[in-house]
Amino acid sequence: MSAHTQPQTASAVVACPFCSTLNRVQLGRLDDRPRCADCQKPLLLDRPVQGRDDHLSKVINGASVPVIVDFYADWCAPCKMMAPVLDELARERAGELLVVKVNSDQNPVSPQHFGVRGIPTLVIFRDGQEVGRQVGFVPKAQLVKLLDSSAP
Repeated sequence: MSAHTQPQTASAVVACPFCSTLNRVQLGRLDDRPRCADCQKPLLLDRPVQGRDDHLSKVINGASVPVIVDFYADWCAPCKMMAPVLDELARERAGELLVVKVNSDQNPVSPQHFGVRGIPTLVIFRDGQEVGRQVGFVPKAQLVKLLDSSAP
């Protein structure tokens, strides 16, 4: 098993982008194209998923893989620069990592709860615990280094 491979039992809890229902997804079966248990629309985990105040803690605590939470705002230039980096990371590590984006303007409780003082702020969680943090834009190689250095 490589450093980036998760066992077949790896799973994550994600909210459906269409109906907001929380779903447990078996990450080893992403090729089966998981669907929402409620509305049956696709759950696409090869890209960042949206996080909201009302379910972020369940997403973070419900993942058996690392979770990177990007606290951002639409008006923030460094946040816009960070977006393609996170898109690429989510695509490359689909099934091994969950990338969650939280719009800080629309979800003010979560940034406050996690002590976010500037955006973008990237927080890495493993087993529900914060293990790394980066404030401001960071190139992909540096983000991967931070992610890998936070591994147990």
